[in-house]
Amino acid sequence: MKTLGSRCALGMLSCAFYLPLAVSFQRVTIPAELKSVVAKVAVNATSCSVTCGLGFKLEEMCEITPAGERRNCTMRRSPCLTTWGCGLLHFTVPVGKPFNFSCLSSDTVEFVSRAYTYTWRLAPGLITMNDVLFVPFKNPGFVVQFSPTRESDAGTYRCDVRMLKTFRVIKRAYFGVRVIRKDFVDLNFQKSLTHEQQLAANEVEGIKGNNTNIEVQQHFWQRKSFYKSVVGIGSGVIGVVLLRVALCSLQKTLRRSDAETQPEF
Repeated sequence: MKTLGSRCALGMLSCAFYLPLAVSFQRVTIPAELKSVVAKVAVNATSCSVTCGLGFKLEEMCEITPAGERRNCTMRRSPCLTTWGCGLLHFTVPVGKPFNFSCLSSDTVEFVSRAYTYTWRLAPGLITMNDVLFVPFKNPGFVVQFSPTRESDAGTYRCDVRMLKTFRVIKRAYFGVRVIRKDFVDLNFQKSLTHEQQLAANEVEGIKGNNTNIEVQQHFWQRKSFYKSVVGIGSGVIGVVLLRVALCSLQKTLRRSDAETQPEF
């Protein structure tokens, strides 16, 4: 009896395992209307426009026929998301100069700015990425603007971009701002170049018509002709002085010799 019961149990188990397999391998009939359906899918796409945070990519959308043919292809711009950490950017700004920086890149402002919220924090007077040192900074938008810039504006600003639906952080960027006095240093790079460096820079940039203006604007003591004139005048003065000294010495020598040769009465 025990043997018969065990056989029945094994038979029931085998039927239980076989039944789903039999059902799963039944033939599926695709309706006729589905065979003529045309699907629109992305067949090609560019890489994301940014290396961190929010960006966009161009996708080629085409209708695919049941025969696998492409037709009515169009290009569309769609948002993309890469790594959320963007690191630290440095800025050096003179006091009194208007300045602004944005948490979004210029090519994605109009495309993704409405679907996200922005939270700012500030580490006053420090250039750092230590989140413990940051305090809340009231700025509702994605742009921080100084008009004008003050010394108290120096520090590191942290921007967090969050999705409105889930409040998940999808971008975090740090902006280090150094504020200096105008009389402390001159940030005009072109002004610090020599005449030859300015000419070389203009040739590289393809600006050859302004060389005459540069020569006119150049100070007279920076010209090579000035140094040549100074050297010539100096050499002439030194030659005159040496010649005068030599003549004086010769006159004194002649007077002494005349005095010695005169007879005594």
